[in-house]
Amino acid sequence: MIKPISLLLSATALTLGVSTGALSQTSGNLPPVETKAPNSPEYKPAFAGQTRVAGVKTTTEYEVKVLSEGLKSPWGITSLPDGRLILTEKAGHLRIVAKDGKLSEPITGLPAVHNKGQGGLLGITLDPDFAKNRMVYWAFSEPQTDGNLTAVAKGKLSADETKIESATVIYRATPAFNGNLHYGGRVLFDKKGNLILSTGERSDIVTRPQAQSLESGLGKVIRITTDGKPVKGNPFAGKGNARPELYSYGHRNVQGLAIHPVTGDLWETEFGPRGGDEVNRVEAGKNYGWPIITFGIEYSGKKVGDVIQEKDGMQQPVYYWDPSVSPSGITFYSGNAIPEWQNNLFVGALSGMHIARLVIDKNNRVVGEERLLADQNQRFRDVTMGKDGALYAVTDQGRLYRIGKK
Repeated sequence: MIKPISLLLSATALTLGVSTGALSQTSGNLPPVETKAPNSPEYKPAFAGQTRVAGVKTTTEYEVKVLSEGLKSPWGITSLPDGRLILTEKAGHLRIVAKDGKLSEPITGLPAVHNKGQGGLLGITLDPDFAKNRMVYWAFSEPQTDGNLTAVAKGKLSADETKIESATVIYRATPAFNGNLHYGGRVLFDKKGNLILSTGERSDIVTRPQAQSLESGLGKVIRITTDGKPVKGNPFAGKGNARPELYSYGHRNVQGLAIHPVTGDLWETEFGPRGGDEVNRVEAGKNYGWPIITFGIEYSGKKVGDVIQEKDGMQQPVYYWDPSVSPSGITFYSGNAIPEWQNNLFVGALSGMHIARLVIDKNNRVVGEERLLADQNQRFRDVTMGKDGALYAVTDQGRLYRIGKK
């Protein structure tokens, strides 16, 4: 169903300067967008600008449209070469969305998913040569005899777009665990044609330490080939019992992955504990600290064990939110329709119920933050940039938004 909502938005409070490379945008000079009390006020940032940076405001007039309200728990979304969209629904369905918001029937041929709690059909990406080979890759929680786990599968979208042909699971992040939380589940291609996958540490106190173990697939960023094999040159290849597919470790639950359109750097957003949601620039072989360092506390209000905020050999987040916003899918804006957005990072926020726009400078620091669609009362699960230079976002409540020029 197409929802007749169309809002024109503009702002004149601040003008951003954009350099030729669009990397050194002016930092914000508005008050920080976060005004609520922190969840963990006793924890102080490691450096200035690590949280609650100054606000910015988009000056270009843009339009917000709800294209559809007929989705069922959508989770991942990406663009097809012709400008249509393809997305996942958590229960195990793929859908194609026409430019007017019309939904296809569910695409068949996918393996069964563990559709409980945070599990189900999760992230999706297309082969860089999709126009020629029609290959689709997706992450999902796969049922196992001893629990379930995060897996990656691939298959060919049929010519009539009704089914996935020859679906094959190419990677499983073992060990399996009998739980329903923290799967990670984003998947994308890097600029060299390798697959990047995020996994969670499955949330349980028993499994948390595996985020620090190089012998486990939990709490990691994984780099594999399209056949599911470790990429040659991965940082832990040939190092004792370390898994050769690992790219980085010490992650809690990475729900957003994106490649910077200019630098090619890998960025992620990560569900932290309460008051410890993070943005990280992911570097090969680095340890991102969970569950040893964090700025958050347990959702019960208790301290996270013997946690500290800084430790040698562990990476500080580029940015964190306190209180939590529950960051999910992310995308960098690389279009020309709204020049002031170029190379900004857009973050879908679940409990925050908005899309965060983060301005990142040439030193990889967040220098401005804006909240878009904060009046919609929606949990924004994923956001992507369309072929038309607009942003498209899906929400847990089943909406598909277009945000961009008319």
